[in-house]
Amino acid sequence: MAGGYFMSDGRLIVLERHPDGPREACGVLGIWGKERSAEVAHLCYLGLYALQHRGQEGAGIVTFDGERMRLCKGVGLVPDVFDEDNLAELEGFAGIGHVRLAGKEERHVVNTQPFLVRSSYGSLAAAQNGRLLNGSELQEKLLSAGTVLQTDSDSELILNLIAQSGEESLPAAVAKTLELIEGAYALVVLSEDMLLAARDPWGNRPLSLGRLDEGYMVASESCAIANLGGEVIREVEPGELLILDQGGWRTYRQQGAARKALCSFEHVYFARPDSCIGGKNAYLVRKAIGRELAKEAPVNADVVIGAPDSGVAPALGFAEAAGLPFEIGVIKNRYVGRTFMRPTQAARRMAVRIKLNPVVDVLHGKRVAVVDDSIVRGTTSGKLITLLRDAGAREVHMYVASPPYRFPCFYGNEPSSQSELVASGRTLDELKDLIGADSLHYISIDGLVRAIGIPRDQLCLACFTGEYPIAPANYWREEDGKEHL
Repeated sequence: MAGGYFMSDGRLIVLERHPDGPREACGVLGIWGKERSAEVAHLCYLGLYALQHRGQEGAGIVTFDGERMRLCKGVGLVPDVFDEDNLAELEGFAGIGHVRLAGKEERHVVNTQPFLVRSSYGSLAAAQNGRLLNGSELQEKLLSAGTVLQTDSDSELILNLIAQSGEESLPAAVAKTLELIEGAYALVVLSEDMLLAARDPWGNRPLSLGRLDEGYMVASESCAIANLGGEVIREVEPGELLILDQGGWRTYRQQGAARKALCSFEHVYFARPDSCIGGKNAYLVRKAIGRELAKEAPVNADVVIGAPDSGVAPALGFAEAAGLPFEIGVIKNRYVGRTFMRPTQAARRMAVRIKLNPVVDVLHGKRVAVVDDSIVRGTTSGKLITLLRDAGAREVHMYVASPPYRFPCFYGNEPSSQSELVASGRTLDELKDLIGADSLHYISIDGLVRAIGIPRDQLCLACFTGEYPIAPANYWREEDGKEHL
């Protein structure tokens, strides 16, 4: 694997291979309501529905009714895991929830969050989105001290660190734990007295605070708060540790970092369009990205379409700036789940057609500009272009609303392996030929930063630049064409 990763201050980082596969990119929420309320499970359920786009491999909810905590979790989508019967059993006025995206080898209920344990602080439950960069080191220390671990999850490590902190109060225990962990995270911890929420010091993972009729709420995205009829108060500050309890909410501690590093891919792809990340609405940012892309790239097309669904918003901005008509060129069947790989080419094409159907009258004989949010592995782009050509498109020009994705993410987003990234080690012409486009155009990093509207030194652009604001570890480096530990 090609190496050469640099910190934003120019320091070379020696990288070794991490033994794990793709890491999780998830969504979390927490609600602390009034003691008379017993409907928190349904609120968590609906909130997780709003965050379903952040993880489809598993879901879980823990609730507290004033006497005991209850847990329900499983593998699959939110409606696959929960029904009226098990939601009715999750009594309580406070709760936390989690949706999970995981690698194939991690799709097991034992790894699904939240985790619920007993400790000297009483019952504790925790869930988080992100990844600890020093997780392996912390795991070794805990195991050496006699700790028994059941999973490879960072959340289990965090719970053990809290339980073994030796601090008198739970907030102090969580604060001490946050000083030990390194990486990107949005964390929620539920106890019998309070709900704690924390965001990493760089602000890489998003987390918002809101007010509900029956109390207060935190969630990975503001859309989950708004969907429950809540009022978004503000985003949790980078490095902030919040306490939510019967007295309301308050900041327990504020930890600073050398710089902010909000994940730029939240605006490119991860965030739901109606969410605000870093004070910017994701939909409006994506339209702005499309406008910047049209200004930067030559446009030789008759019609503009968006790759469904994440390419639609930048395609609208692109068409607006280019003065071209925007059309719906491909219809996505929203009721189809995964289609398994079939042994013949004809069967594989049929599986694609079940999910995506071209609007032939829009495409036939036209020069088509198709806008997509990104090209990561390249397989989807190639299939889409083939579909458009089969529908009679005379030319297909691909426009990408992010710079080339060449470097792995170490902060909790898939993919975490550079070998999976089609743009790594390939020229633009090689990529164009690989996906079968007549031309291929990416937005520049400067154009992306302008569209997001957040200063470059407050964004994480590592997947595009290889400059990591938070030092990664446990990966390969390359010297003289050879891989070294």
